[in-house]
Amino acid sequence: MARKTTVQSDAEQIKDQAFSELQALIEESEKLLSESAALVGEEAETLRAQVGLKLKQARDAVTGVRSKAQPVVEATQDYIGGHPWQTVAISAGFGLVVGLLLGRRP
Repeated sequence: MARKTTVQSDAEQIKDQAFSELQALIEESEKLLSESAALVGEEAETLRAQVGLKLKQARDAVTGVRSKAQPVVEATQDYIGGHPWQTVAISAGFGLVVGLLLGRRP
């Protein structure tokens, strides 16, 4: 049970990091786009270089998150492979709860 909790916390950290990096990228892109409206010549080239750098950073961040997520994915697959009936029961219970929540009428 402790392993499952550790895996869940690792997954949450990876997810939070990915979302924060994605949000930062979006904010930087919006800023660069708003600044680019009136630029021509050398200023435009500088802006293109900045956008290219931000895209490279985004690709690197995605690669880093993917490599960090791999152990979590493998641990999940190991757990599911080692406990197939528990996985079926948990999935069925989750489906039941979601079905009840969606089926409720206000």
